[in-house]
Parts: sequence; structure tokens; C-alpha cells
Amino acid sequence: MQHTVRQAIESGVPDPFPYMHPLMRKNYAQWDWHERPRPGVLHHVSVQGDEIWTVRAGTQRQMDTDTIRKLCQIADEYADGYVRFTIRSNIEFMLGSGDRVAPLIDKLHEEGFPVGGTGNSVSMIAHTQGFLHCDIPATDASGVAKSIMDALHDEFINERMPNRVRLSTSCCQINCGGQADISINIQHTKPPKINHNTVANICERPSVVARCPVAAIRPALVNGKPSLEVDEKKCICCGACYPPCPPMQINDPEHSKLAIWVGGKNSNARSKPSFQKLAVAGLPNNPPRWPEATAVVIKILQCYKEDARDWERLGEWVDRIGWGRFFDMTGLPFTRFHVDNWVGAKYTLNHSTHIRF
Repeated sequence: MQHTVRQAIESGVPDPFPYMHPLMRKNYAQWDWHERPRPGVLHHVSVQGDEIWTVRAGTQRQMDTDTIRKLCQIADEYADGYVRFTIRSNIEFMLGSGDRVAPLIDKLHEEGFPVGGTGNSVSMIAHTQGFLHCDIPATDASGVAKSIMDALHDEFINERMPNRVRLSTSCCQINCGGQADISINIQHTKPPKINHNTVANICERPSVVARCPVAAIRPALVNGKPSLEVDEKKCICCGACYPPCPPMQINDPEHSKLAIWVGGKNSNARSKPSFQKLAVAGLPNNPPRWPEATAVVIKILQCYKEDARDWERLGEWVDRIGWGRFFDMTGLPFTRFHVDNWVGAKYTLNHSTHIRF
């Protein structure tokens, strides 16, 4: 008998109900109350008295097939065979019996998967793909996430923070990433270096010119060959020109630096959503453990943990104490780049075809 392969649906959110635990389908929108018996474990009770237990464990952002099979085997043997992944790559096992929670946790610990990430803890870092399949990464976000989470393991398996803490990393500043209490990304500090011998054969020059957000790139004739040139006074070193034109190399082992931003927030609980702001820049892109960036993140979290009030998010804490005291407490240097007054922005952005003011 020949089975028909299901066609992939490339638009919209897939229907979640076929993959839900039966108790979740039965009690959809009928949950009465819930609790957290311990970090990493959620207990929900419906109005009908049904109970479901959820155990959350941390995993690596990119998983090999052996790891996925191992997690699925654990789900079949110690849970009810139903799992889901959160947006931050935590895996959640659903169970209909509380008696099976402890054996599941013991097995996860035995296999090296920490249980936690709920409540007022430091959740797993949401990060971009890095060198796996991105075309413009200046660093490997996976490695940065691994290094930082190794140092924050205790804060993942415990709930000792004033409020939940969300972290993110990004391989550049123009593609991926997102708002987070602390975000680590990379900044290019030098304009691209152009290999004029290969531009004409590889790049579609009008597309490259159009890609620049500040109109710093224009066609040029170099050594008798069609090429491109960059007005370095306008260039903001964003790296947007590199994907359509690899000969415009923007990555630099010395001048591509990590930056840390704080105070981002997506939710509207207790305060409005907020954008993150620059805390420190110019940190070395120093694999394989990125000790400088890790030390800064740990210092910021220590100050937040010791000084914030209950239920204050990191950005709310900074807003209350003021940025001056934030820099004093963390010992981070305050530079002219922290002054958020947009000096020069009108000159550069008015050269764009997209922005006018």
C-alpha cells in the first residue's frame, strides 16, 4: 500500500491540536488554576478536576538527530509521549500523572538536560543560527549562548531573580535577534573591504546600491572593471551590503566587536513594551568561550538580583534607579556613544531613499 506524503503548508501557523496531549485537548480553555511545585515543573488543574504536569528542560539551540531521538525516547518511556519546544528551545514534556514527574527529572539530569527555566529564573538564550546557515554572521551566536548559559546554569535551575530574565544573542545587527532583558550582538566598526576583481562577476551592482540604508554605496570603475565604492563618511558599518555581494567583506577578526544591550521587553505586564539600550560596546569577539562578554552579563545580573524590587524586570529596574547609577553599580564605562541624541542621524538618514524628515 502506497502512502500519500502530506504536502507541507508554507503559510500560516500549523494546527496544534493533533500534536497536543489528550488532556490538553479535552480541557482547552477550561483550566482553573496552576502552580509551580518546583523550578522547571508546571501543574495545571482544569475546572473538571483533570491535572496535567509539564516538565521543562534546557537543550542546545541546534540539535543533532541523536539528541532528538534521545529526547523522544525519554518522552515515550518516562512521560506520555507528548513534547513541545518553546521559542527559547526548551523542551517540555507533558504528563497526566504527578507520580511520574520525579523519575522523568532524574532521567533528564542523568542524560545532561537541566530542568528549570520557569518563573523568576534566567531562561535559555534565544539566539540566531550563527555559522550554521546564515550568510552574514560576524560571530557564532550558538557559541556565545553556550558559554553564557554554562556560567548561568544555577540561575536556570533556580528561581532566585526578582522577575523572569530573557536573554538573546545575534550574529549581526541587521537581521535576527529581538528584544530581551539582556541582548548580546555584534557590531562591525570598519567599512567593508572590496575585492574589485570579483565584484563584476558575482554582484548585481544595482541591488547592492539599493540595499544600503544610508546610500553610502555607488557604482565605480576600478582598474577598468565595473565595481563599487563606499563613501566611508556615510557608512554605518551595518553589513547589509555583504549578502548580495560577498566581495564586500565586512567581517573582521579585530574590528568586529560584541555589544551588550539591556532593558528590552516584549510584554505589557506592569509596564509598556520597551526597546533595549546600549550598555557596553567594543567587547572582543573572543571564541571559544567569550569570557569578556560572559563577565559583563554576569555582573549586570548580579546587580539586578541584589538591587531590584520584587517583580521588577531588568529594564524597569534601570528606569527606576537611573542610568547613572546603573553604570556606577555595574562598573561599566560610560562613553559618548551612550548619549542617545541622534546627532548626525539627519545627515546620514536623509541620504536614504526610504527615510525622510
